[in-house]
Amino acid sequence: MADRTMRAWAVTEPGPVESEPLRLVTKPVPVPGPDELLVRVRACGVCRTDLHVAEGDLPVHRPWVTPGHEVVGVVAGAGAAVTGFQPGDRVGVAWLRRTDGTCVHCVRGSENLCPASEYTGWDADGGYAEYTTVPTGFAYRLPPGVPDVALAPLLCAGIIGYRALLRAALPPGGRLGLYGFGGSAHLCAQVAVAQGATVHVMTRDPAARRLALELGAASAAGAYDAAPELLDSAILFAPVGDLVPVALRALDRGGVLAVAGIHLSDIPSLRYEQELFYEKELRSVTANTRADGREFLELVGRHGVRATTHSYPLSQAPQALRDLKAGRFDGAAVLLNDLS
Repeated sequence: MADRTMRAWAVTEPGPVESEPLRLVTKPVPVPGPDELLVRVRACGVCRTDLHVAEGDLPVHRPWVTPGHEVVGVVAGAGAAVTGFQPGDRVGVAWLRRTDGTCVHCVRGSENLCPASEYTGWDADGGYAEYTTVPTGFAYRLPPGVPDVALAPLLCAGIIGYRALLRAALPPGGRLGLYGFGGSAHLCAQVAVAQGATVHVMTRDPAARRLALELGAASAAGAYDAAPELLDSAILFAPVGDLVPVALRALDRGGVLAVAGIHLSDIPSLRYEQELFYEKELRSVTANTRADGREFLELVGRHGVRATTHSYPLSQAPQALRDLKAGRFDGAAVLLNDLS
């Protein structure tokens, strides 16, 4: 495979997506390392992190990187040390690509905090391409009977939403507020509702508010509107720092706010008495562990969690990112490989 080429999108000059930071280029088909799978991409979800990489909100780790870390594909090759996978097996490739496995964080089960961690579509080329690679230890076996397009958003939006729900420490039957309602939040909401929570959604998009109610939310209002009742927990999915004090004020005593994004605009000054007193907590969410991913994929089957998706040809990846930035769709966008 080493002498073969493929078509892939590359971030050639990070900047606003309106200025076309992505370019469709020809790259060699990647050669899998000894412990890696070569994956032929069939579908790749469009994540807001891809937008942050393209626009330069996240610093460049790899020049001309190919974004995409919600990959559903099939095994097309393998390194010499790989066992347990066969050509044609369907696998998922997610954001967390590799950790050292030996640091204090990995040893205690917090591999998402590993200082040597590497990420798909940031440190290594991802799924906006015909092929990508993944270390076998970080490849997900996917549930049967679920189409590629429905699985792709689960591999980051779903897993991170689940991680954020864990970080928000929602008590059984609790009151949960979701600020922003895109790809991750609409999957998180389904898990929370299935587990007996009362979910209130605050988001700017009328279509997203309608979707929230369809998925079982108790209420849906504007992003800066007051929640209809005090919240036990809240998750901020919108990358808008101005919403942090809004969400903290909505919490009941002892409530927890988890910030789910990898990038957040500046948070305005917080007033201790109004927004943090009474043992309220503000927590961040950093990637996920593989255990989170496996738990979430099991919940998908148990509770019938499904992504609301909007498909784009992979050749239209820049348009999908522009539409994501502009909020032109609810749910999640998925790129379907039409480059082959």
